[in-house]
Amino acid sequence: MSNNASEIARLRAALAASEARAEAAESELAQTRAVVSTSEAMIKHLRLEIAKLRREQYGRSSERRARLIDQMELQLEELEAAATEDEIAAEKVTKTTTVAGFERRRPARKPFPDHLPRERVVIEAPTSCTCCGSNCIVKMGEDVTETLEVIPRQWKVIQTVREKFTCRTCEKISQPPAPFHATPRGWAGPNLLATILFEKFGQHQPLNRQAERYAREGVDLSLSTLADQVGACAAALEPIHALIGAHVLDADRLHGDDTTVPLLAKGGTKTARLWTYVRDDRPFGGGAPPAALFHFSRDRGMANPNRHLAGWQGILQADAYGGYNDLYRADRDPGPVESALCWSHARRKFFELADIKGNARKGKSVHDISPIALEAVARIDAIFDIERGINSLTAAERQAARHQLSRPLVEALHDWLRAERDRMSKHNPVAKAINYMFTKDRWTAFTRFLDDGRICLTNNAAERALRGVALGRKSWLFAGSERGGDRAAFMYSLIVTAKMNDVDPQAWLADVLARLPGTTASRVPDLLPWNWSRAEQRIAA
Repeated sequence: MSNNASEIARLRAALAASEARAEAAESELAQTRAVVSTSEAMIKHLRLEIAKLRREQYGRSSERRARLIDQMELQLEELEAAATEDEIAAEKVTKTTTVAGFERRRPARKPFPDHLPRERVVIEAPTSCTCCGSNCIVKMGEDVTETLEVIPRQWKVIQTVREKFTCRTCEKISQPPAPFHATPRGWAGPNLLATILFEKFGQHQPLNRQAERYAREGVDLSLSTLADQVGACAAALEPIHALIGAHVLDADRLHGDDTTVPLLAKGGTKTARLWTYVRDDRPFGGGAPPAALFHFSRDRGMANPNRHLAGWQGILQADAYGGYNDLYRADRDPGPVESALCWSHARRKFFELADIKGNARKGKSVHDISPIALEAVARIDAIFDIERGINSLTAAERQAARHQLSRPLVEALHDWLRAERDRMSKHNPVAKAINYMFTKDRWTAFTRFLDDGRICLTNNAAERALRGVALGRKSWLFAGSERGGDRAAFMYSLIVTAKMNDVDPQAWLADVLARLPGTTASRVPDLLPWNWSRAEQRIAA
């Protein structure tokens, strides 16, 4: 009997020890998962920081770097969320078991902005000592914990009252005049109008989605009602758009580019085009403010840039699209436009043949990488390195630096490319990339930057202006009509120009819509993004 009791006790002890080991193993596993998740998040965070620093060092034009950073930020979101979940799970498990702890390196949070209002919530203080119960307690200080909170959008109706008075003597009625409204059918305030416009054209939220969100917030605004106000705002903002267009076309040098836009057509959609012409004199220290002018067209025909730039003469920085060729004719009225081609486009053709990672994703062997294309990328990158060092200098300083530093590299690249091409078949992909730079005397347009310090090495300014359109295509799917495309180009001109001048587009549109009806024609230039100041700043001044 005693043997059975001792055996049962031994088994119970073994079971308890086994359970303890299982709990410890489970706790260690949870801790390990938390450490691994935290380490992955930390590695991804550091890689993201390195990518951002490299982008700042090498410029925004680096190949695929912008998309890579967006992808890394999305991955970091998931890893941070997973790390937090694993950390909480580990804390729950370790309440019963003691294991070696770890300290998670959390991302540093920036302090809350000082301009945000502070709402002070005071927790009721104790009336007696929590230890001995005595009432003899005195306040010695306080601890403040700040929590960021957001107040849901608040709708309100503003009632503007105009009192009437009658004269006892002449019996005439006196009443103050009605206030100006941003649009002819002035039922919407300027802040609401700016919200509708910026959500549609700046955040790429179609009006039907906006109407659904407003309805959920208790305000029923139909799609046709919102569309009516968009058209009215476009008409009201026409003076601002005209001044921006005149400012852009007053430049001696422009960046030009275009992108596809689906246009609703019978039985489906057709491919239309959105064009942009950007004035940006900041790379050579020019004093003119930057601005962008957009146009919409049903096709990519040569007649479109001819119409957009009719009467303009200067330097056009663009790709090698043949639709611009009419602008370069010697007999053009008022004169030929000078072509300055983009080195990023030329480099990209070599880069695609030398992209080891890209070819590996396509299943190609490393041996398929062209050493000539790799060498061409390295030579072109050396020219880009010089450009980064002279960015923002004056035109004369840039030209002098290019003459001394860039010209020898460009001439050596020219001789080397021609020598390599002569040894290749014309069907070789590398030969096609080389011919892109030499066909139709393009080399003169590629090297025009050496003799003019105002010219940029790339056309990235125009590509940046079109970036929002490329992102928005997935949201709004297509332009509903040609008039709708023209209206989108109109609003993109305003919003992109505001962004280029570091102005909040929504705040600027709201203030302009409020002030424009009562502004004389001579004071309209004060409302342009580079001249604009907020109402609070004007009052303070």
